[in-house]
Parts: sequence; structure tokens; C-alpha cells
Amino acid sequence: MKQVILIRYGEIFLKGRNRSFFERTLINNLRTAISTIPCRFTKLQGRYLVDEFKSEDCDRLVEALRRVFGLHSLSVAYHVDTDLDAIGAICAQLAPDYGTFRVTVNRADKTLPMTSIQLAQHFGGYVLDAHPHLKVDLYHADKEIFVDLREDKTAYVFMDKIPCAGGMPVGCSGKGMALLSGGIDSPVAVYRMARRGMEINAVHFHSFPYTSLMAKEKTLDLARLLTPYTGNIRVFVVPFTEVQQAIHAHCPSEYMITIMRRIMMRIAERLAIANGCGSLITGESLAQVASQTQESILVTNHVVKTLPVFRPLIGTDKEEIIKEAREIGTFKTSILPYEDCCTVFLPKNPIIRPQLEQTEIAESKLDVEALIESAMAGIEIVDIKQGEC
Repeated sequence: MKQVILIRYGEIFLKGRNRSFFERTLINNLRTAISTIPCRFTKLQGRYLVDEFKSEDCDRLVEALRRVFGLHSLSVAYHVDTDLDAIGAICAQLAPDYGTFRVTVNRADKTLPMTSIQLAQHFGGYVLDAHPHLKVDLYHADKEIFVDLREDKTAYVFMDKIPCAGGMPVGCSGKGMALLSGGIDSPVAVYRMARRGMEINAVHFHSFPYTSLMAKEKTLDLARLLTPYTGNIRVFVVPFTEVQQAIHAHCPSEYMITIMRRIMMRIAERLAIANGCGSLITGESLAQVASQTQESILVTNHVVKTLPVFRPLIGTDKEEIIKEAREIGTFKTSILPYEDCCTVFLPKNPIIRPQLEQTEIAESKLDVEALIESAMAGIEIVDIKQGEC
């Protein structure tokens, strides 16, 4: 008898002729996620198996695997030869301390003399002999023990099916460039797009000395927290001080945020195209702040010429975003009190419903192309490796 981890994939099961591509991507991601933990990975029929690991590494493996997009669930199981007495003993060992239970048998090995129902009754008898205070409930059991009898004369016995991240394997949906700030929203947006199979690059706009080096490090820490889900992330840190100073000096104050975001989107699109990204990703949520009204989004989006802009949080309210940030582990870092470049030179009354023509007139006071070229010339590239946190 040995302890193993059974892994079940989810949505890619529905794929047709190109299913092998999605499965290869998922397998590569799984191998990467557990590469630092000594173990063996094996592909089975319709599922995967991890074994040959130390018992003290089991929790680490479960934690790493459950964050891999494309998986539906996993179970820590006992793998034994198909010996009914041995299997019954394991069922008794796994039984709950109190309440009700049921045994569910999957009998892939059709050479066994009993049906699945008969085998479930047989193994349930072992549980009741060892724990006579327990009761069987076939419909609303407190705990369920699973026995999977395979054609190769071995069996897997387990109790819990641990939910995994779901979604699609990262890398099967191309690559996107995310505008990553130090706030709550953009890391959640990154998570959601990675969950749909998108490989992530990120761009961060930094306004030193108006924003501290700790503000930049905070954003890099957020990228590190995301890598167990996304895999490696390349972050382009763009010096944005000169741009903001120019906007502050030459443009109407109410248009500062709008013009700033238009220049950010131009830079992000250029970086995306240069690095093989097929889209931009933002953390915008409709009507959350002045720059996220329909009119502001339209004016901002107007400068993006060739790529789609994905806004996975657009219909999500703040409490939902905060809840998700807590679940993925980014919230505590996002609320650390370090300035964001968006708060530099923040106007008292930003325009809520900008019109494109008026925005372009206000922006015409700037040499936009020169500002973009200067900012891009000073870019710092930071490669965040998976699990680097």
C-alpha cells in the first residue's frame, strides 16, 4: 500500500480533435508546478497520478497542484493490489469518527465476481465492524469513501475530492499584456485571464521619486503571488515620472487621468506587440472610479489600434473583487500603504464623461510620441519565476 495523488482534469475533457494540444499544455504546467518536489508523474486513462513522494511532501504537492488551471479535482489516495480484505481495511481506516457514511465503488475490472453495489456493501461491512456506532446513509452521507478498482488488478481508495482551480491550462489561449498596478483589482484580472488559459506578461508604470521604490516592489510581490497560478511572468517596469510631469504642466487638470491612461495604453500596446502578446488586460470595473465610466473607457480605448482589450472585472462589484483577492492571496499585499503612480498629481475633480474631441485637444499640448519613446527607453525588465515568493 502506498499513498498517491489522483488528478482529474476538467473542461479540456470537452475538446475534440485538438484535445491533445490542451492536454500536453496541462501536463507541462503540472510538471513545472511540482518540479521542485521529488516525485513521479504518470499519465493514466482520463486522469494523472503523482506518486513516489515522501509523506511529508504530500501537503506541498496538493497545494501546488490545486492551483494549476485546467484541473477539476484531486484526491490523496491509497494504491493497493485488488485484495478485498486489504481494501476493506483501508475503508475502515478512512471512516469518519462519527455520523453517517457511504461507500461508492467504480468497478473498471469486470472480472471481479461481485457487482459495484455488492462490493460497496462488502466494504461497508468492514467499516461497520470497526466502527459500529456509524450508520450508512446512501443519499445524504456525512462522508463518502471511494473505491476505484482498475483493470490492472490494482485499486485506489480515497475519501476527499479536493476542488482545484478549474479553467483552461495556461498557455493554450495565447499571451496577454496586463496593466498591473499595486491595487486590488488588476491582480484579480490577471488571475481571471490566466484561468482562461492566457500566458501573462505585465507592464507596471512607476513614478519615482513621487512613488517610492517600495511601491514598485509591492507590485512585483503581487506578480510573485500570482505565479503559482499563472506560471512565469515578465514584468516591464516603465518610468512614468516625465509623462506625468508633462501632463501636469501642460494639460487641463480635469483631463490628467484620462490623458495619462491613454498614454499608458499606447505604451502597453507597443510592448504587447513587440513581445508576442495578442491582447491587453486591465482591472477596470464599470463606474468604480471616474476613469471607468463608459465615456472614459471609450476615450481611453480609442488609442489602442490593433489589439483587443480584455476587462474581466467590468461587471464585478468591489466586494466581489475583494473576496476573490483574498481567496487567491493577493489582498493583504494590495492594501499595503505604498503610493500608486495613478495617485500622483491626482486632480480634485477629474472629468467623468470625457468627449474624444476635447480630450484630443487637451492632449495636443504634449509631444506624446517623444514622451512615449523616452519612457520606453528607460524600461526595466523583471522576470518573475513561478513560485518565487
